[in-house]
Amino acid sequence: MPDKILKKAIEPIILSDIILNKMKALKLIAILSFAGMLMFSCSKSGKKALEKGDYFTAALQAIEKLRKDGDNSKAADVLPDAYQLAEKDLLRDIARANAANQQFRYERVVDGYSKLNELHDKIERCYACRKLVSPTSYFREYNEALEKAASERYEYADNLLSKGTIDAGRAAYDNFEDLLKFAPNYKDAREKLEEALFMGSYHVVVEQPRINSKMFQYSNEFFQGKIDEFLQTNRRLNKFIRFYQPAEAKQLKLKPDHIVRLEFIEFVVGETHLKTEKSNVTSKDSVKTGTAKIDGRSVDVYGKVNATIIRNNKSVISKGLLSMEVYDYKTNKTLLREQLPGEFVWNNRWASFNGDERALTKEELNETRMKEELPPPPQQLFIEFCKPIYDQFTSRIKRFYDKY
Repeated sequence: MPDKILKKAIEPIILSDIILNKMKALKLIAILSFAGMLMFSCSKSGKKALEKGDYFTAALQAIEKLRKDGDNSKAADVLPDAYQLAEKDLLRDIARANAANQQFRYERVVDGYSKLNELHDKIERCYACRKLVSPTSYFREYNEALEKAASERYEYADNLLSKGTIDAGRAAYDNFEDLLKFAPNYKDAREKLEEALFMGSYHVVVEQPRINSKMFQYSNEFFQGKIDEFLQTNRRLNKFIRFYQPAEAKQLKLKPDHIVRLEFIEFVVGETHLKTEKSNVTSKDSVKTGTAKIDGRSVDVYGKVNATIIRNNKSVISKGLLSMEVYDYKTNKTLLREQLPGEFVWNNRWASFNGDERALTKEELNETRMKEELPPPPQQLFIEFCKPIYDQFTSRIKRFYDKY
């Protein structure tokens, strides 16, 4: 009885402690959440970026904060100083770039004026910001610098293009691509980009394998179709590798860099192997085998029974060997020569038995219910052994041109 009384007395104390601890935990979470929100608010107001000397970012963050909340005092405090310091820094960088005797220096000038105009436009579209700062526009200076930068990059890329080599074509492509990033409509830069891409590419004609056999003509066309599908899907294996079918290359009067020649140097379809095994089996338990007369009465006779299982395994093998060679068209030098094997084995198992069925186990009896089947037609067998060859071709051609 005293224990029960003590327990009842303690329970309210324990419960109050639990409630108190939970309240403390909730209070701590609330304080941390508020601190996190405060820090988030400070960082978004641009104060931290301003303190770190990243004035451009500080100005952008303050503008964004004031655009959403025109009464945000922290952002209002940051923006005037951040804009003034950002403008000063960017103009100093522009002056240094203009004075430097470096290639493509005007692109640095364009970048500087672009950032100044970005600040100008964002402030002009923010009512609360316009009350704090009067931004300066630099659109005339930007356009002048843009013309100089575009002209310099275009001339440099065009000179590379005039060299007519693969390496120069690739370098020209990269430079026209850089030009279009900041001057997307400059002269005929897009047409020049395509010209550079053509010059910087390896142009590869893939010759399909042929078979002088009417029986397998359909199957060979299926294999050729798979190759064509790969070439269409991967017309450009990478930026600077371009594949062509022979007819397409002829129509374009193309002088390729490489020729890929594919040829079946041997193939066998429907090579049949039949293996037959016989085994004698005896029933595990004695079974009724008949009746006998004993003392004038009919009595069942029990004994173990036997049977012979004949198991057959037919294998139809189809296989081939595809020669794959890559030639340099200009030098007729062989760059790659490999043989790609493919094999498909069709199997059929069935069984029969002689003797007493009761000698067979359940599994053996199921075997005897399987019947001999006809193999797929030769056309399908040809297609099946070509599938692993096709997989090897696509893998190998990708790996070979990775280095180009």
